[in-house]
Amino acid sequence: MAGQSLESEIVHLRGLDMGGLRARWRSLTGRRAPGHLSKGLMFRVLAYRLQVEVWGDLDSATIRYLDRIASEADQGSSKSLPRSDSDHIRPGAVLVREWEGDDHHVMALSEGYAWKGQTYRSLSEVARAITGTRWNGPRFFGLRTREARL
Repeated sequence: MAGQSLESEIVHLRGLDMGGLRARWRSLTGRRAPGHLSKGLMFRVLAYRLQVEVWGDLDSATIRYLDRIASEADQGSSKSLPRSDSDHIRPGAVLVREWEGDDHHVMALSEGYAWKGQTYRSLSEVARAITGTRWNGPRFFGLRTREARL
């Protein structure tokens, strides 16, 4: 599957109803789709699997690291969980946030953040432009939780 056909396949997936997504899941994995997945999550997993076919999966070191984090979280430990902070976002990184059914993609620049062709000085300005209300930008984009501040 080439890059252009990948894009068209993902566009096709986006238009499928739940039955269509389940059928695509079976054809891609050879198994029945888990019944507990929402339509949005099923779409995201399928899109990821299609991208893996084209570009490859995560390297083994990253998979081991993610497995360790998941295992520690299951055991109630979070000592090695990474703490993200907007100060450590490198230029070129893309943050994605769903808001009211739309996915918003924000790119970190060396001086601010780009969203929908405009540049903002902070993530909080972007969050306000998206929602129309004041937000803590790092928190809005999932980089900071209330617990992390305590």
